[in-house]
Amino acid sequence: MPNWDKAASIPETVWPKEIRVKSAGSVLDIAFEDGASFIMNAEYLRIESPSAEVQGHGPGQRKLVSGVRDVTIAAVEPVGNYAVRLCFSDGHDTGLYSWAYLYELGRDHETRWQKYVSSLAAAGRVR
Repeated sequence: MPNWDKAASIPETVWPKEIRVKSAGSVLDIAFEDGASFIMNAEYLRIESPSAEVQGHGPGQRKLVSGVRDVTIAAVEPVGNYAVRLCFSDGHDTGLYSWAYLYELGRDHETRWQKYVSSLAAAGRVR
């Protein structure tokens, strides 16, 4: 699940101005109306998928995703006016990325990425 402890620093209503998949699906470039913009690689978005497959069904059930270094974004599908479904080249397509979650992922990218790399090393797994 998204880390909503930090949600207070996310604007109450975040709305994207532009979402683009670039570099043959390897990155998502998203700009928000408040001026924030983030470039996130497909691997990062895949390992942070909000799906139950990655997050589990409750606290402490998060799965460590590995072996997706070369994954790409195959499609971005709008879901209502609040989210997008990202479809990845490895077939994963069950996560709905709300605007607030994408904002959080962009804002917290460095911290989350370092935690992921450390978790992989501790588990003896590779990207």
